Amino acid sequence: MSGSGAVESGERQVALSQDNLKGNKLLPQRYDSLDLESGAVSGYHRRSSKWLVILQLAFQSIGIVYGDIGTSPLYVFSSTFPNGINHADDVLGVLSLILYTLTLIPLIKYVFIVLHANDNGDGGTFALYSLICRYANVGLVPSQQAEDSNVSNFQLELPGNKRSRMASSLKSKLENSRVAKFFLFFATLLGTSMLIGDGVLTPCISVLSAVGGIKEATSAMTEDRVVWISAAILVCLFLFQRLGTDKVGYTFSPILLVWFAFIAGIGIYNIIHYDPTVIKALNPRYIVDYFRNNQQDAWISLGGIILCTTGAEALFADVGHFTVLSIQISTCGVVYPALILAYTGQASFLRKHPDLVSNTFFKSVPGPVYWPMFVVAVLAAIIASQALISGTFSIVQQSLALGCFPRVKIVHTSSKYEGQVYVPEVNYLLMLACIGVTMGFRTTVKIGNAYGIAVVFVMTLTSSYLVLVMIMIWKSNILYVISYVLIIGSVELIYLSSVLYKFDQGGYLPLIFAAVLMTIMYVWNNVYRRKYFYEVEHKLSPRRIKDIAANTNICRIPGLALFYSELVQGIPPIFKHYVENVPALHSVFVFVSIKSLPISKVPADERFIFRRVEPKELNMYRCVGRYGYMDVRNQEEPFERILVENLKQFIRDDYKFSPQSQESAHDSDEDTIHGVQKEALERDIEAVDKAWEAGAVHLIGENEVVAAEGAGIGKRLMINYAFNFLKKNLRGSETVFDIPHKRMVKVGMTYEL
Repeated sequence: MSGSGAVESGERQVALSQDNLKGNKLLPQRYDSLDLESGAVSGYHRRSSKWLVILQLAFQSIGIVYGDIGTSPLYVFSSTFPNGINHADDVLGVLSLILYTLTLIPLIKYVFIVLHANDNGDGGTFALYSLICRYANVGLVPSQQAEDSNVSNFQLELPGNKRSRMASSLKSKLENSRVAKFFLFFATLLGTSMLIGDGVLTPCISVLSAVGGIKEATSAMTEDRVVWISAAILVCLFLFQRLGTDKVGYTFSPILLVWFAFIAGIGIYNIIHYDPTVIKALNPRYIVDYFRNNQQDAWISLGGIILCTTGAEALFADVGHFTVLSIQISTCGVVYPALILAYTGQASFLRKHPDLVSNTFFKSVPGPVYWPMFVVAVLAAIIASQALISGTFSIVQQSLALGCFPRVKIVHTSSKYEGQVYVPEVNYLLMLACIGVTMGFRTTVKIGNAYGIAVVFVMTLTSSYLVLVMIMIWKSNILYVISYVLIIGSVELIYLSSVLYKFDQGGYLPLIFAAVLMTIMYVWNNVYRRKYFYEVEHKLSPRRIKDIAANTNICRIPGLALFYSELVQGIPPIFKHYVENVPALHSVFVFVSIKSLPISKVPADERFIFRRVEPKELNMYRCVGRYGYMDVRNQEEPFERILVENLKQFIRDDYKFSPQSQESAHDSDEDTIHGVQKEALERDIEAVDKAWEAGAVHLIGENEVVAAEGAGIGKRLMINYAFNFLKKNLRGSETVFDIPHKRMVKVGMTYEL
């Protein structure tokens, strides 16, 4: 039975492959890591193996996804009541708000709705933006090509024959509005900047809260010592980043599993020991009473309550490492129940001891388990910090891939686990920022004010993008969309209004971070696009290429030349500058452009597009290497060998599907034509092999940019000073692409933009 099942499965796969190749065009396919891992098991054992993989992924996700939201009980109540508790029933109102906020935002919004808006398995702000850009032509990246849509995972899986007048109308308005395109782009930059701000604030508040627990054990531990110990832990944490986080899931998951067991168990103990009637907070009437009794103070306290959802965005951002189902299982089975019990237990404790709200977490821990709890709390805080730091590195990698971040070195720290990267420059800047925030703010209340703004801004942005996805791509029933906006959207806006009230109490910090980062990203992306459009307008015409071919002063030398540029729609003007100064061309010359697609990953066998540069006698080609924003660019070393093999395959296909080859079937001189074509094919393949054997040289187009004469002061400041300052103080192209210096030649030219 098992054998026949495997045969039938194989036949279906072959049939599917043949269907996908009809018309020489690949149809959309979706790849799921879970299917790949369990697909090798056939027949009777396949279903049980699939569930085993799901449970393994669910276990691993605990160590990577939930560090931030899992450690929020350390500081939520102290941030909500910075001036103490006025009335015992206020605790019930706050607990009710926490319970319903946890249920509405992390559970319903993220786990059961947002996770399904993933981009071929990957999540986060860029995933939502890429989904919208692929469905509607709203992207600002100027290098789109028609061939991009043929990438197997580029097309979206849309509802069958479902039509929506609203979807078509919204799509048309977005595509025809330049303002809407820029707004979406700036919103994406804002969300990205806020997430990087999370990477600064999470280590500060988590470590400071955990280390602060030691003050309960000894009076000798002053606030100054807590701050210095926290700073020392943060320094060590950032210094160890360069070692990578290989096997991070299996290492961290047991620790966080113990953490969730501890806070759940202590929560149950506190509920029974102090005030079991605290469960009446399930009645939302206590929320109404809380606002009626406290009015403006209740609204202000929402800035502390929202901290119970910190890390909810990580559920979506990290889905690419797991699956939707595995995260749903770990959230519903472990994390959500543990958090509900932890907060309910703390509220029960505060009903009897309202004066101890400034350090609720450690005061509510029973004496016999205090030290084990303290150790696990510090470890959990470090894990939460690690998750946000790693997430920041991934965000920088995505921004760099889409031309929205200055060139920095991306180090892939694991050959086995995808997405684990280390960015040296960003790491040390984060370390300095974390130490500065910890030493400057000193308390979790002030850091919490800053943290709240970053958290709610990203949540609101995700909801805005999700509404666009629901209308345009999912084509959801309008009643569902309205319900989402009225319930979840309005709740997030209320929280946003509260955190903005604390702007002068530390809330300004993430906005300053965002302003600085958005300025850097905008300057870099703006000049990047200006350079690209300049090259498009000044690219070499076919006539100019023929003139170069006919020029007897240009000699051919043996070897393979790879000429790197950003232009994908032609030959860049810098090539003319090169030929005028170096009148020699290698025997095989390839113009290489590296471009990013608005998808997470490009299948390796669909990576390259080749085109000939006429006339054929030149042995010149254009090559576009396509990568997704989560792809590893230097994993497949050596790059030259892969490019050469793909180039030779292109040459074979070019002769096979050429018009002469198709017409030869009806020609009486078919054998003669085939013979001539075979000789030409062998000659071209031999030329590539000989050039490869003679050695490859990498020609890097390094363009200096200056503002054109007569440009305004703003344009001159942006191009001549801001952009060139960033370019001079960051890494060059050869470092980013790991090009060997011994075989590299830089070709310079000045562009007046």
